[in-house]
Amino acid sequence: MSDTIPFPDYAPDITPLGQADSQVIFNVVPKSDGYGPILSMTQYTQSLPAPCRGYFYGRKPDGTVTIVAGTATDLYIMNPIDLSWTLASKGGRSYGAVPTDDNWVFVQYNDLIIAVQKNCPPQKLAQSTSNSFVDLGGNPPYAGWVAIIGFFVVLTAIQEAGQRVQWSDLDAPEQWSAGIGLSDFQDFPDGGSSLVVSGGDAYGTIFQEQSIRSMTYAAGSVAIFQFYRFSTQEVLFAKYSVINVSNRVFYLSAAGFREIVSTADPVDIGKDKVNITFFNDVDAAQLQLIIAAVAPTATRVYWAYKTKKGAYGTFDRILVYDYVLNKWARVNISGEYLASLAKPGLTLENMDAYTLEQLYVKDAKPSATGSIILTLDAVVKPSFNLAAQPFATVQGIKGTTEANGVWRFNIIDDTHVEEIGSSFVNAYISGGAIGGSIEAMTYPDMGGTVNPTFSFDDIIKAAIAQLSAFDATHALNFFTGPALEATLETGEGDGKGKMIFTTAMRPITDATQVYCSVGFRNSPQGIPVYTEENLIDDMGMAPIDPIESRYQRIRVRIEAGSSWTYVRGAQPETEAAGDR
Repeated sequence: MSDTIPFPDYAPDITPLGQADSQVIFNVVPKSDGYGPILSMTQYTQSLPAPCRGYFYGRKPDGTVTIVAGTATDLYIMNPIDLSWTLASKGGRSYGAVPTDDNWVFVQYNDLIIAVQKNCPPQKLAQSTSNSFVDLGGNPPYAGWVAIIGFFVVLTAIQEAGQRVQWSDLDAPEQWSAGIGLSDFQDFPDGGSSLVVSGGDAYGTIFQEQSIRSMTYAAGSVAIFQFYRFSTQEVLFAKYSVINVSNRVFYLSAAGFREIVSTADPVDIGKDKVNITFFNDVDAAQLQLIIAAVAPTATRVYWAYKTKKGAYGTFDRILVYDYVLNKWARVNISGEYLASLAKPGLTLENMDAYTLEQLYVKDAKPSATGSIILTLDAVVKPSFNLAAQPFATVQGIKGTTEANGVWRFNIIDDTHVEEIGSSFVNAYISGGAIGGSIEAMTYPDMGGTVNPTFSFDDIIKAAIAQLSAFDATHALNFFTGPALEATLETGEGDGKGKMIFTTAMRPITDATQVYCSVGFRNSPQGIPVYTEENLIDDMGMAPIDPIESRYQRIRVRIEAGSSWTYVRGAQPETEAAGDR
């Protein structure tokens, strides 16, 4: 058995022959000791009426979360009870359509969620007191981008003055008259249009068409903000590739992926790794689908984009970059928009809306396909309509205990429902119900209603933000499903004048559903041919059809839905086979 060959960095730009880097690191995320799984998308909400063109979450003073989303012509608020979307456009009327190469951009300032796109006035939602957006006060200009710098709201991509950056008064997001308080604007004489501003506590970063400038608050100065151009002839390739993480700003220039730390010069992070492959792959006609997002609980940036072969209006690939490890990976998944998002929490009183009146289970039988069919006393009662719920909890069934739990339902008729994704195993004995008021629940061994001594509102109201995406059905998803199928390759081994003979492989991973194969060729001009892949046995070994060649690379494929946490490399059963 040879030494372990690690799965190296993902660098498809590098010629593979004899290199340590890999051209195939798919559907994983970088780790310090190799790679880990990335989970598939799981639908969380009902669908928007049209494709998503941006979304955002804001936190209220009480810690709860408001989720808003935009289509080409409207804004919506997510209902945390039934996870539907409620129209929240000003006056219930559609806005001028978002330009085809633009999206909505959102920020939060205190209780306000501010939304902008070029074809309508900046909008605001007062989270705690309103259910619809209205014009942001102070007559701010139509703009395509908004950010917060310290206590200022800052606008760029201004419709009436492309090279302008304009800001509100200090801690007054609805005071926009230039010269009143600290509200003012700056027109740049060169560098092209001001496209994007990335916010921060002390300074911001302005991306023009061909320049990058810092924007620093000068407290007590007549100038209000000081501007410094630290990069020239820097063409921003895609507006929505810009993402701010602490004191770092990541973006995609016409030369590739770059990073700015504080106000230092930009650093190339994609050179000799992913830049060339990306530009050959991306559909440059749909740059609004190059969308950056961060994983708040990890040190990773995600760039979604549409390939030339992808479906119109959706991204179909994501590049993942770990900025601490300086490692890349690629994810093959599609969607309409990508962002980090916190799920809204529910107080227990809020949860009563799901379960105000119980539906009683009378029987459970298998369907023709083996799923569970429940017979109920009714599907609809005065205060509980099962068909209106995205999911509900079944409890108390004896015998067919596998039917208990949280399910989505297919309504068959007035008394029969199918538990979607279920499998019937045990015969029904008795009992069972769906729903029931939480505060009115009784415990059989205690009798009567349980009256807790604490408030049902004293619970966590919102989760930590996590990566999310809208899918092609316009529904919001989180990456919480089964692991995606992962495929990884080592660099291409060079026999250095000798042939390599390989007969078996041991992948170094805790996954059990792992298939191994070897790509081989005998000349630099040849195209690699892969042996038939084989599943590892109970000793963790996968046989390889004996192969002898000059160049070889190891491929490992971990099945979709497998439970695993790491993959590091592989140990081949190999030996030198002489000259040829």
